[in-house]
Amino acid sequence: MSVTAPVPVLPYRGRFAPSPTGLLHAGSLTTAVGSYLEAKRHGGEWWLRMEDLDPPREMAGAADAILRTLQAFGFEWDGELVYQHDRHERYRAVLAQLVAQGDAYGCGCTRKEIAAAGHHGADGMVYPGTCRHGVAPGRSARAWRLRVDDSLTAFHDRLQGEYGQHLQSEIGDFVLLRADGFWAYQLAVVVDDIAQGMTDIVRGADLLVSTPRQLWLRQKLGGPAVTHCHLPLMVNAAGEKLSKQTLAPAIDARSAAAELRQALTRLGHAPPTEAGDVAELWQWARGNWQLARVPAGPIVIAW
Repeated sequence: MSVTAPVPVLPYRGRFAPSPTGLLHAGSLTTAVGSYLEAKRHGGEWWLRMEDLDPPREMAGAADAILRTLQAFGFEWDGELVYQHDRHERYRAVLAQLVAQGDAYGCGCTRKEIAAAGHHGADGMVYPGTCRHGVAPGRSARAWRLRVDDSLTAFHDRLQGEYGQHLQSEIGDFVLLRADGFWAYQLAVVVDDIAQGMTDIVRGADLLVSTPRQLWLRQKLGGPAVTHCHLPLMVNAAGEKLSKQTLAPAIDARSAAAELRQALTRLGHAPPTEAGDVAELWQWARGNWQLARVPAGPIVIAW
C-alpha cells in the first residue's frame, strides 16, 4: 500500500494549519474564520494542524498560545490535532517513494549558483535543472528536488477563478528537502493533506502561487482531487502581508467578540448589532455565511 494512502473522508473535510513562527494576528484569524465557516456551511469537518517544521523561525511557546487563542474564540476542531514535527518518518518514506519512481533527485547547487544560472519566475528564481541528470563529479547532494515539465498545471479556485503555471519555465524543479535538512513546505503540506483525507483547502491567497506545485506533487503521489479557495489577504499601508516579519500585532483574546466581528466584516459579512458575544456571533455566522459575499481578488483587505 502506498505510504500516502488517504484515510476515509466525509464529503467535506477542511483544515486550518498555522505555523508557530508568531502569535495569531488579524490576518490569520480572518483566514481561520473563513475556512471554519466554509466547512460548517458544507456540513463537514474542520481539522487543525500545527505546521512546525522550521525551528529556526519558530517562536517559543507560540504553538500553545495559538491553541489557547483559538479556544478562546470558540473554534471547535475535529479529528486529531497534528503536529508536523511528529511526522518526519512519513516525509522520509514519501521522499524515498518519489526517488524510487524517478520523480525526485539530489541537487548540489547553491543559492548563488542558481541565481547566476537561473531567471526570475513566478515565485523567485527558476531552478535551471543543473542536477537533473546527476550531481557534478566531486560534489554531493545538498537538497532534493521534484521533476516537473512545462505543461500547464491549472485549477479553478472557488474565489480567485482560474489559475495555472507552466512549472518548468515559471518555477523549475522544486525543493522537497532543503539544504539545511528541513522539510520543504510543499512536501509536508501535500503529504499531510492526503494522509488526513482533506477534500477542500481554504487558506490565504499568499499560497495561491504554491498550489500548482502542490497539485503536481499530489498527482505524483496518486492523491485524490481536492478543491481550493484562497481568501484575500490583509496588508499594511506598504502593501505587505500581515505577518510577524511586518510586526503585525497579536490579537487579544480578551476582545474576542470585537475581533471576531471585524474578521467577519473583512470577509464581506455584517453581523447584526444584537449579536454581542462570541457564541451569538458564531450562531449568526454559521447560519448566514456565503462565500459569494467574500471580496474577490487576492489582496483586497487593508490593515
